[in-house]
Amino acid sequence: MAKKALICGSVAFDTIMVFGDRFRNHILPEKIHILNVSFLVPQLRREFGGCAGNIAYNLKLLGDAGYAMATVGKDFGQYAEWMKKTGVPMDHIKVIESEHTAQGFVTTDLDNNQIWAFHPGAMQQSHLNQVSQASGIALGIVAPDGRDDMIQHATQFAEAGIPFIFDPGQGLPMFDAKDLARFVEQATWVAVNDYEWQLIQQKTGWTESDVTQRVEALIVTRGADGSTIHTKGGPIEIPCAKPKAVVDPTGCGDAYRAGLIHGLLHGLDWQTTGRIASVMGAIKIEALGTQNHKFTPAEFQQRLAAAFPGG
Repeated sequence: MAKKALICGSVAFDTIMVFGDRFRNHILPEKIHILNVSFLVPQLRREFGGCAGNIAYNLKLLGDAGYAMATVGKDFGQYAEWMKKTGVPMDHIKVIESEHTAQGFVTTDLDNNQIWAFHPGAMQQSHLNQVSQASGIALGIVAPDGRDDMIQHATQFAEAGIPFIFDPGQGLPMFDAKDLARFVEQATWVAVNDYEWQLIQQKTGWTESDVTQRVEALIVTRGADGSTIHTKGGPIEIPCAKPKAVVDPTGCGDAYRAGLIHGLLHGLDWQTTGRIASVMGAIKIEALGTQNHKFTPAEFQQRLAAAFPGG
C-alpha cells in the first residue's frame, strides 16, 4: 500500500495577471509610504490553485497518494470536476455552502516578481478539519492556510506523532516569534524560500544551526540560484534544474515541496530528494498556471537524469 501524505493548506482559484514591464520602473522607493500605482495587465487567466491543491496535484504526477485537507466554498464545483479528472483525492475537502472558495489574485512582472492579494473565504473555516479524520497518514505538511488552522493542524500532527513539514509561505506575516518557535519545535522539517527565511531570522534571531537543532532539516529555496538543505550534518547545496523556458513562476514552490514529500515518503537521501524537488520546480515553471504541467514517470526520470547527469 502506498504511503499517504496529508496536505493541510488552501485550495483556491488563482487569477493570474501579467504586467509587461518591471515593478521597479514604477515604484519609487522614496515614495513607498504613499504608494498609489496601477498596472495594466492585458494577460489574465483563472486557474486552479491553492497550496494544498497544487501540492496534491504534483504528488499525483509523481505517483504518490497526496490528500489535500481544506475547506472550500459553494463555487467549488468546477475545481471538483478538475480534481476528479486528474485523479487527485477529495476525501478531506469540506464544502462550506455559506462561503466562496478562497481566491488568489497575483500580478507578475517581467522579472518574475509577484504581488499577491488573497481573499480567504471558506479557508477561514479550516479549523473544522481535524488531522484525526484522516487515517494511515505517513507524513504531513502544514502549508499556508488560516492562522488558527495552521496552529491547530501543527499541534494535531505533533500530538498524533505524525512527522510534518512546516511551510509558512505567504502566511508567515501572521505569526510572531513565539508562534514560529512553537511551529519549529513541533515540526520535523521546515521549508521556506530565501525571503521567508530572512523574515524568520528577523523575527526570531535564529541562525540555520538554531533551527537544525530543533528539526531534521531546514530547506531554503532561492529560485534560479537553487536551494540549500541545512541538516545537522551540514548544508547540502542543490543546483537549480534548468527549465526549457521560463513561462510562469506561480506554483513553483508547491511543485518543489511535492518533490520533498516524494523523497521523504520513499526514504530517499537528501541530495536525491533535493534534485527531484528542483526538477519539479523546473517542469512547473515551463507551463502557465499551477496545475497545467504533465509528465509520465519515464519522462520525469529522463528530465532528472538530464538535469543531474551521473546520478
